[in-house]
Amino acid sequence: MVISWSVDVPVFHDMGWWAPSKFDPVKSPMLFFQKGQPVIPPISPDVGLDMVLKHMVLFIEKKLRVGGIRFFRTQSPRHFEGGDWDQGGSCQRLSPLLPEQVEELFSLGNNGTNVEARLVNQHLYKALKGSGFHMLDITHMSEFRADAHPSTSGGKKHDDCMHWCLPGITDTWNDLFIEHLNNI
Repeated sequence: MVISWSVDVPVFHDMGWWAPSKFDPVKSPMLFFQKGQPVIPPISPDVGLDMVLKHMVLFIEKKLRVGGIRFFRTQSPRHFEGGDWDQGGSCQRLSPLLPEQVEELFSLGNNGTNVEARLVNQHLYKALKGSGFHMLDITHMSEFRADAHPSTSGGKKHDDCMHWCLPGITDTWNDLFIEHLNNI
């Protein structure tokens, strides 16, 4: 049996601009546009993210072919400790994290590393509630694998905590996606 399907893949990439700690709302506010005009006064990143996600969901729902399947995959986490990649942070773990280590590193209450991933996920779940989207949540399970990123041991000047180098974690994302498809 041969199964064939066509997939429309709109992309929303939140890593590049969603970092509340990196934007000063007074000195360098994020500027959002609505109907081609800047939103004045500037709005906070979380309000802007909600606005963007709402419009993205509505746009995709309107443009999707009849019978199309909508997935949203959450972002993969970074594991820098002691600062971001360009501020002295490192990602030198050699084994998967224990549950208590994950909570310590990623806790919203501790303002942990990569706290943005968990904050964005809260906004995603809110925006997708009641929509026809299926959520492929890879963030939490990937938080355990701080050992699976390229590091300075490969000759780089800094750790690469945005990509994955060990087999397993990205394969699991694919397995999860296929399992979701099989259960629709």
